[in-house]
Amino acid sequence: MSFLMNVLAGLAGLYSLLIFIRILLTWFSGANYGKPVEILAWLTDPYLNWWRRIPGLRLGYLDLSPIAAMASLSIIQTIFYRIAHYGRISLGVILSIGLAAFWSVVSFILGFCIIVLVLRFIAYITNRGIYGGFWQIIDTISRPLLYRTNRIIFGKRLVNYTTGLITAIIALIVIWICGKFLIGLIGGLLGKSPV
Repeated sequence: MSFLMNVLAGLAGLYSLLIFIRILLTWFSGANYGKPVEILAWLTDPYLNWWRRIPGLRLGYLDLSPIAAMASLSIIQTIFYRIAHYGRISLGVILSIGLAAFWSVVSFILGFCIIVLVLRFIAYITNRGIYGGFWQIIDTISRPLLYRTNRIIFGKRLVNYTTGLITAIIALIVIWICGKFLIGLIGGLLGKSPV
């Protein structure tokens, strides 16, 4: 049983690596890599396409489906390793692993949003080249984020742009810190359940 679970965990890890390579290669869509990439696409695209059909994983330019796909593989791999090591696994441990993977995705998104808002803040206060294509993408992501964050914090009251940016950055950092603490606490409690 232990050997089989280790093999399955290894296969899940290998498939994750193939998906990661496939994702990286999509960033260079103009290049022609030939037969090896066709085989890679044949192996990975059905799984990635299944995740792309899930509503809510696409936000404008941002496609979160590869992150969700890799997170689910990470959960499966961790469960297999855990079973290989302990011989069995409890529901609490599975919930703890799922919660950790979920937080990993949420933490990534929060970090990404914080970086986008910090870039927008730096560009705004320095007033440098903020009209290029890169800044249009940053604005496309930051505008709805700023709007929603400021509506939650300030309600219908109008605030200036700098105050809104700083408040949104601080709010996201506080959410990230509190979330990390809570998820660690809950995950620890769930993970302590008998194996």
